[in-house]
Amino acid sequence: MSLSGAGREPQNTSFRDINVTPMVDVMLVLLIVFMVTAPLLVTGLRIDLPEVQATNISVKNAKLIVSVTSDERILFGEEDVTKDLEAELRTNPRVQEEHELYIRADKAAHYGVVARAVAAARSAGVTSLNLLVEPETEETGR
Repeated sequence: MSLSGAGREPQNTSFRDINVTPMVDVMLVLLIVFMVTAPLLVTGLRIDLPEVQATNISVKNAKLIVSVTSDERILFGEEDVTKDLEAELRTNPRVQEEHELYIRADKAAHYGVVARAVAAARSAGVTSLNLLVEPETEETGR
């Protein structure tokens, strides 16, 4: 009679292997649900921008102001540079010397036109880019 137990099979073999198939099935279903719902959450997002509360800042030089009108025209100082804004900023000696620019945009201007002005300023080497806003006043509440 041997006490070592050699040659004997274990009595309980039900927990030797864990079945992961149900867990993989659940993970795949969750992945599909998140893939379907994620784009719906992003496109349904509404943003209501707050009113701007700012103080008046004196502009150093009016010749360094890029204005964007509501009809999508871009003015640099008093000159209409809608078609060649990038070239005008790159060749302007004041912009290249001071690396500063002010952007004033009408609130009805399209975001894409304002973004084009910002991108043109950055590509021209402007490091100090300032956005001008109409500050709220106490009597108007705007």
